[in-house]
Amino acid sequence: MVRFVIAALSTLIFTAALAGDLEEGMAAIERKDYATALAKWQTAAQKGEAQAQYNLGVMYEKGQGVAQDYKEAVRWYLLAARQGLANAQYNLGNMYDQGLGVAQDYKEALRWYLLAAQQGLAEAQHNLGAMYEEGQSVAQDYKEALRWFLLAAHQGSATAQTDLGLMYYNGLGIEKDYKEAVRWFQLAAKQGYKKAQFNIGLMYYNGQGVAQDYKEAVRWYLLAARQGNEAAQVNLGFMYSNGLGVAQDYKEAVRWYLLAAKQGLAEAQHNLGFMYFLGQGVLQDRIRAHMWFNIAAVSGDKDSVKNRDIAASKMTAQQIEQAQRMARECMNSNFTKCD
Repeated sequence: MVRFVIAALSTLIFTAALAGDLEEGMAAIERKDYATALAKWQTAAQKGEAQAQYNLGVMYEKGQGVAQDYKEAVRWYLLAARQGLANAQYNLGNMYDQGLGVAQDYKEALRWYLLAAQQGLAEAQHNLGAMYEEGQSVAQDYKEALRWFLLAAHQGSATAQTDLGLMYYNGLGIEKDYKEAVRWFQLAAKQGYKKAQFNIGLMYYNGQGVAQDYKEAVRWYLLAARQGNEAAQVNLGFMYSNGLGVAQDYKEAVRWYLLAAKQGLAEAQHNLGFMYFLGQGVLQDRIRAHMWFNIAAVSGDKDSVKNRDIAASKMTAQQIEQAQRMARECMNSNFTKCD
């Protein structure tokens, strides 16, 4: 369970009261006529319209109707942010946070997040809370992190709800409370947030804050796994491998392990190697077992080092050489050529 800082807000905003070029630009965006939107918003932005300036920043950040240009995005965000537009302040904070178009500067990111957060923008409140939790350019302060997460969570921010759940789970800034952690995870999970879905699955697996229920754990892992959450995928593979909450199914276990392994998760790579070594769900193949153990060993997994050497003791020199070549090809291809 780790914190997650959300990506830059890229929604275009528009106030119905504004007319003329700003309104025509929005109508053009809805038609995906980016050239017209750009022209209309440039006219409005040059007149000092903060929302048009912000929207231009989004277009330059995303490369819509113009070549992607982070420096130009920052320039327009800054103009709108100085006029007090919360969305622009937040996006500017993200640019500084990630070092896009400007030198990475956490203090400057913090400054802009704070301005947007004080206006009630949930995304900024969450990121501000995350900076207090990690102690980035500010003294680490769990209670302050909790305060900002709570404000954003009450606005329905799934990321803030998840991080708030983690604060309760770990007892950071507040007394440890698994039931309260579950409550916040559930709110985020019901919005489809995969990290919260994984966390709920883990709570049901461990019986923390809820009665232990492997079937319910599988249900939540599955929701997160289908969205590509590698931790959920490897846990789901484990459930199928051991018949926990589901009928034991080695082939299904291999399928989920492989998805997580190709995302670089050492635990899944090790487990996949083990399935090949024993011939569970796949034909027994010590070459592929060695390959996956070897890949997982790169991450420092001690069990993988041990099992790689056990596999090697039952292989010929030519087989070991082939397995090592396959491991290099798999890693060099970013796990796209591992068959």
